[in-house]
Amino acid sequence: MEEPMVQKHLESLQSSCGNGLETGALQRLTNLLLVEGLTDIQQKEHDILQVETTKGLPSTSKSIPLEKLFLPLSKLSIPPRISVTVGVAGIGKSTLVKLFVCSWAKGEISRDILFVLPLTFKELNTHEKLSAERLLSSACPPVPAGAARTLLILDGLDEFKTPLDFSNAAVCTDPKKEIQVDNLITNIIRGNLLQEASVWVTARPAAAGQIPSGLVDRMTEIRGFGAAEMKDFLDHMFLDNRDLSSQVLQHIRANRSLHVLCTIPGFCRISASSVAYFLKHSSDQSQEAPVVPRTLSEIYSYYFKMALSGDWQEKPREALRIEQAVNTSKKLVGSLGRLAFSGLLRRKHVFYEQDMKAHGIDLSLLHSCLCTRLLLKEDMPASTAYYFSHLTIQEFLAALYYYTAAKRAIFDLFVESGVSWPKLGFLSHFRNAAQRALQAEDGQLDVFMRFLSGLLSPPVNRLLSGWLLLQDEQEGWRSQAVDALQGCLQAEHAVSWRAVNAMRCLQELQHTDTAQAVEEALRSGTLAGMLTPINCSALAYLLQVSDVCLEEVNLSSCLTYNVCKRLLSQLLFCHSLRLDNNQFKDDVMELLGSVLSGKDCQIQRLSLAENQISNKGAKALARSLLVNRSLMVLDLRSNAIGPTGAKALADALKKNQILLSLNLQHNSIKEDGAAFLAEALLTNHRLLTLHLQKNAVGAQGARNMAEALKQNRSLRELILSSNSVGDSGSIALAEALRVNHSLQCLDLQSNSISSAGVTALTTALCSNRGLLSLNLRENSISREGGPAIARALRSNSTLRKLDLAANLLGDDGGQAIASAIGENRALTSLHLQWNFIQAKTATALAQALQSNSSLVSLDLQENTIGDEGMAALSAALKVNTTLADLHLQVASVGAAGAQALAEALMVNKSLQVLDLRGNSLGPAGAKAVANALKVNRSLRWLNLQENALGMDGAICIATALKGNHGLTYVNLQGNLIGDSGARMIADTIRSNAPDCVVDV
Repeated sequence: MEEPMVQKHLESLQSSCGNGLETGALQRLTNLLLVEGLTDIQQKEHDILQVETTKGLPSTSKSIPLEKLFLPLSKLSIPPRISVTVGVAGIGKSTLVKLFVCSWAKGEISRDILFVLPLTFKELNTHEKLSAERLLSSACPPVPAGAARTLLILDGLDEFKTPLDFSNAAVCTDPKKEIQVDNLITNIIRGNLLQEASVWVTARPAAAGQIPSGLVDRMTEIRGFGAAEMKDFLDHMFLDNRDLSSQVLQHIRANRSLHVLCTIPGFCRISASSVAYFLKHSSDQSQEAPVVPRTLSEIYSYYFKMALSGDWQEKPREALRIEQAVNTSKKLVGSLGRLAFSGLLRRKHVFYEQDMKAHGIDLSLLHSCLCTRLLLKEDMPASTAYYFSHLTIQEFLAALYYYTAAKRAIFDLFVESGVSWPKLGFLSHFRNAAQRALQAEDGQLDVFMRFLSGLLSPPVNRLLSGWLLLQDEQEGWRSQAVDALQGCLQAEHAVSWRAVNAMRCLQELQHTDTAQAVEEALRSGTLAGMLTPINCSALAYLLQVSDVCLEEVNLSSCLTYNVCKRLLSQLLFCHSLRLDNNQFKDDVMELLGSVLSGKDCQIQRLSLAENQISNKGAKALARSLLVNRSLMVLDLRSNAIGPTGAKALADALKKNQILLSLNLQHNSIKEDGAAFLAEALLTNHRLLTLHLQKNAVGAQGARNMAEALKQNRSLRELILSSNSVGDSGSIALAEALRVNHSLQCLDLQSNSISSAGVTALTTALCSNRGLLSLNLRENSISREGGPAIARALRSNSTLRKLDLAANLLGDDGGQAIASAIGENRALTSLHLQWNFIQAKTATALAQALQSNSSLVSLDLQENTIGDEGMAALSAALKVNTTLADLHLQVASVGAAGAQALAEALMVNKSLQVLDLRGNSLGPAGAKAVANALKVNRSLRWLNLQENALGMDGAICIATALKGNHGLTYVNLQGNLIGDSGARMIADTIRSNAPDCVVDV
C-alpha cells in the first residue's frame, strides 16, 4: 500500500519543484552554518543592521552539508525532530527549501525520509482553523496520518499573521480536532501532535526567537555570498555583458557599506540593477554631473527610476501615452506605499486580495513591469498572496508614502485610527518619525528612517524630481531635519543601535561633517578629549564603515571610564581592538569582562597594554574567558596583575580552549605566577604564544615552565627574557627541550646565562627537532660557550634563527661558531653584534659563507672587524648567492674596506640590505661604493650615516643613483654636508631616483 503512495508523492513533488531554481547561485546553499542559538543582535535588531554589524562575515561556526541536515551528528546522538534554519530577508530561505525538496524528490539526499510535506506560512495564513490530519491531507497527494519518516517543512515563520505563543497555547493531542492554526503549530513543535514527524522551520532571525530554544534540536543559518559567489551571481545576472558585470562589481567593492550588504543575494540583485542602470545612463545626463549611487537612498532611487521607466521604454514615444503611463505608475506607487507603510506598522509583509482592495490597489495593473520589480505574487489553492520583492523595497515605498503624506497630514500618521493630537507641517512629522524610530526597541523603523532622511538629500531629489518628488522642495527642510537627528544623539547614556542608525540617517542626508571630523581624529590618533555624546555615536558608526577600522580599531590614549561605558555595546563587533595607555583601572575590566562574556562578542584580538590593571581587573577578564568563544589574542603587558592575577588567568586557561596568545610582559607575576601558568599548560592544548618577559619569575619559575613543557605539546613560543633565569633555569629548560619538539621559539634574552647554561641548551639542541628560534642576547656567554654552540650547529638541522648579540664570545668563540656555519644547512639568521669579535672571526665567517647556502642575514655590528675583516667578507660576497642582509654598523671599516666591498657589490646579486652606519668610509670610500651602485641591481636599502663622506662623497652617491634602479632607501645623515648641501643632495636623488626615499 505504502509503495505506490510514496511513488505518487515523489512524482507530484518532482513536477512541482522544477521551476524557478537558478542553478548558478545554489552552491552556497548546499552548506549551512551549524549555530548554537540566536545571538542578542539577531533577536533584537533589523536584518540589515545584523549584516552591517557583523560585516557580512559568517560566524566561525562549523558547517553542515544539506544532505546531513536531518541526520545525527555522531553515532551516539539521534536525528533532530525540530530543526530551525534562520537567515536575513533575501538570503535565500525559500530557495533553500525548493533546493532540498527537488534534491530529495530526485533521490539525491535524505533517502531515509519517505514523505516531504512543504508548506509556507503564506498558505497557513489563509486558514483560521486546521486539524493535524487536515494539514497532512493538504499535501498533494495527501500524506497518511501517522506515516513514518515524514518531514513537515514550514517555510517563512516571519510571514505568519499570528505570533506563536508557547506560554499560553492550549494543549491538544487529538489529530482530528480543528484548532486555531497558531495553536496547531505550537502543538506540533511541542510534540503533542505528529510526534513521529520531523519538522523544519525557516524564518528570519527575530521571528525564529518565538520558538523556545529548549524545543529546538538543531539550528542552522544560511550564510551570505563570499567574494567568488558574488562575482558568479553578477556574471549570471548580466550574462550577455561581462564588462558591465565587472564594472558593477568594481563599484560595489569600492563602497564598503554597500559591499557588506551585497552579501545578501536579494539586496545584491537590487543594488546591481541600480548600479547597472546608472552606468548605462550616466552618459545621457549631460546637463549635470550624474549622481553616483553610494547611499541606500540613492541605490533605491535608481531602482525605482528604472522600474518606473521600464513600462514604456521600448514603446513608440507618443508624448500623451508616456504621460498617462507616468501618471498611472505614480498613482500605483502611492497606493503601494500606503500598503507598505501600513504593513510596516503592523509587522505585516504578506498581503491578500482584501488587503490590496482596502488600499485602493487596482489588481489589473499588477502585471505591469513596475509591479513585477516591486511586488511578487504567489497563487495558492485558496487565494493569492502578494509580497514585496525584498523587505527594503517595502521600507522605501513606506518612506515615499510618509514623505508625501507628511506634507499635508494634520494627524499623526503612525496612529492608524487617524485620531491624535494635531501635527502640522512636514518637519513635525519628520521629528515624530525620528522619535518613534529611536524608541523602537527592535529597530523595525531603522531602514524606513534612513530612506525618509535620504529623500531630503539633494542627489535623491535630483534623481526623483518630476517622477516621485517635486524639484528642490526639500531645501527648506534639510537643515532642520539634520538638527532633529542630531538631537537624537545628545543623550549622555550608552550609544544604542538607534543612535548609530541616526548617524546613518545623517549620511543619507549628505550631512557628513561630524563623521569626517571623528574619522580624521581616529586616523591621526587625536581623539583624546573629543568624545562628546554626538562624537561617540559618530565613532560607533565609523567602527562599522570606516577603512581606518578595517584591520584594527585603535582607541589608545583617548578613552575614559565614562566614554568606554558609553561605547561598550559597539565594541563587541570589533575583530581587533587596541585600548592601550588609557589609564584604565579594574572598574573598566569589569565592563570589558561583560562585553567579552556576551554571546554576540566577536573580538578576536584585544590589547590593554600600559594601563593600571591589578589582580582584581585580571580576575574580571579571567571570568569572561570561561565563557568567551571569540578572543584569540590578549595583550596585558605593562600592567600590575601580580601573582594573584596570573593565577586567575591560569585557572581560566585550564578551561578556555580558544585563546592562542597571552602577553603578560612586565606584570610582576613573579615565581608564583609562573608556577600557576605552568600548571595551566598541563591541561591547556590551545595556547600557542606566552610572553612573560620582565616578570621576575627567577630560576624556579623557569623550572616550573620546563616541567610543563615536558608534557605540553601545543605551545609554540615562550618568551622569558629579563627574568633572572640564570644557568639553573636554563639547565631545566634544556632538559625540557630534549623531549619537547613542538616549541618553536624560546627567548632567554638578558637572563645572566653563562657558558654552563648555554652548554646545557646547546647539548639539548643536538637532539631537538622543533626549535626554530633561540634568543640568547645580552647574557654572559664567554669564549668557552663558542665550541658548545658550534657542536649544536653541526648536528641540529631545524634551528633557523640564533641571536647571540651582546655576549662575551671574543674571537675564539666567534671562530668556533664560524667554522660550524660552513657545515650548517639550516640557519638563516645569525646575530653576533657586540661580542668583541675582530678580523679573525670575520675571516672565518667569510670562509664559511663561500660554502654556506642557507644564511640570509648576518649581524656583526659593533665589532672591530676593520678593513681586513671587511676585505675577507667582500671576497665571500663575490661567490655567495644567499646572503641578503649584512649589518656592519660601527665595525671600524675605512676607505680600503669600502673599496673591497664595492668590488664585491659589482658582482653580487643577492645582497638587499647593507648597513654601514658609524664607520669611516670617507670621500674615497663613498666614491668606490658609488661606482658599484651604478652597476648593482640587487641592493634595496643602504645606510651610510655618520661615515665622514663630506660633500664630495655624498654627491658621488647621489649622482650614482641615476643609473641605479634598485634602491628604495638611502641614509646619508651625519656626514658633515650642512643644510644647504643636504637640500642639494636630496634634490639630486629625487630627480635621479624618484622612487628612492632619502634621509639627509
